[in-house]
Amino acid sequence: MPLFKSIVSWITIKRMNEIDLFRKYPADVQRDTLMQLINDAADTEWGHQHNYATIKNYNDFKKLVPIQEYDDIKPYVERLRNGEKNLLWPGEIKWFAKSSGTTSDKSKFIPVSKEALEDCHIRGGKDVMYMNEHMFPENRILKGKGLIVGGSHQISNFNNESYFGDLSAILIENMPFYAEFLRIPKTSIALLDNWEQKLEQMAKATIKENVTSISGVPSWTLVLLRHILSITGKNNILDVWPNLELFMHGGVSFIPYREQYESLIPRDDMHYLETYNASEGFFGIQDESESNDMLLMLDYGVFYEFISMSEFGKENASTLTISEVEIGVNYAIVISTNAGLWRYQIGDTVKFTSTYPHRFQITGRTRHFINAFGEELIIDNAEKALKIACEKSGAQILEYTAAPIYMGAETQGAHEWLIEFEKAPDNMEYFTYMLDEALKSANSDYEAKRFNNYTLRMPKIIVVAPKTFHNWLNKKGKLGGQNKIPRLSNNRKYVEDILAMINELA
Repeated sequence: MPLFKSIVSWITIKRMNEIDLFRKYPADVQRDTLMQLINDAADTEWGHQHNYATIKNYNDFKKLVPIQEYDDIKPYVERLRNGEKNLLWPGEIKWFAKSSGTTSDKSKFIPVSKEALEDCHIRGGKDVMYMNEHMFPENRILKGKGLIVGGSHQISNFNNESYFGDLSAILIENMPFYAEFLRIPKTSIALLDNWEQKLEQMAKATIKENVTSISGVPSWTLVLLRHILSITGKNNILDVWPNLELFMHGGVSFIPYREQYESLIPRDDMHYLETYNASEGFFGIQDESESNDMLLMLDYGVFYEFISMSEFGKENASTLTISEVEIGVNYAIVISTNAGLWRYQIGDTVKFTSTYPHRFQITGRTRHFINAFGEELIIDNAEKALKIACEKSGAQILEYTAAPIYMGAETQGAHEWLIEFEKAPDNMEYFTYMLDEALKSANSDYEAKRFNNYTLRMPKIIVVAPKTFHNWLNKKGKLGGQNKIPRLSNNRKYVEDILAMINELA
């Protein structure tokens, strides 16, 4: 093990020198990345259609390639899943990461090329370890094993040509051989589709191991840790894994969960590292122990553009490169990648806290959403589900807003809906049930989080009096057609404000 530690330390020094290069010269590294992507894809169907052979610089690229959303590339994705080659990226693409859907689809299937796996996703996972080694050289995580809390959808065979599943499952299937000796649980458990069965088997398979690090989404991981305490009867996780020292997390904001983790893992030198790894690519890693900001990773085969949210949605909104962004401005991210996504809007927004190097925070989504538990509930899901619930129950809705109820020490999370009815349902319990079922049907991530109430319990609906939302807007001086009720929010600011007003008037 000392030899292995020495090898890792040497690789860490080498890799940190490479990272320092793009910290110092971000524009040069990104320009080279763009031209490499264009050259690689020049002979694909997409490359021919958009005259990639003529592109000499970023301005040429902007003129020839329009901004894309999933619905724009969906026809290509369907052809790729049926085995066609050289469409968006050279060669064959066999892997597709399943994620929450769009207005017209329950799920999206994001292409994951061999290059994206090796040079982006897997490389990002390695860099997290190198960052930890660089910041905390006295760490002992290599003396134990890393627990990976992956997604709840195993790899599925679409046809003889392609496979789909959670990104975490795809990564587990494609990890280097030596990773099998460093991580738990074994693949057969990690890829179980039934979360209840998986939870039980993960707990039993890990409680006797020397777990020194954990990686996963905070909400799912919290459920597992609580279950482990319940079956072991221990007071905290350190009684189970005394050498645990690192939690690598991403997917949802860690802020609502930090206090609960600190209670479950009462260790002053416990380290928490945030990552930004989406189905479309691995984008950021926290690189400073005293800051929650993440470093934008510029050498993973991803070219970045940014649209100021003040212009987002406007025709011909201007896009900015890494050298043009400003600190404190909210930007929508646009990416071109080594998986064949070209000027693709991923729907996330970020704010830069520094530009040399480029550090940022995730600020939300380009649309109204709730993603406190990885459910990625968007406004279209909510509108469709409410429509179905009203049709089934005979209700009519005037106004509504919704926000998360965060997990408590002994309780799961939930969504809280404040609804002003024109006509209330005869049976509120039935209305709630139909809303929940319709949301499951509209959004596969919500459906997964609701499975057996492990992460999300049933929605909580509060019926508010007539004119509640009118009075709330009036109180804020925002009456008028241009002022809208925020339908979904990823925090409780609006809900708490409305409830406080109701209590004042009571």
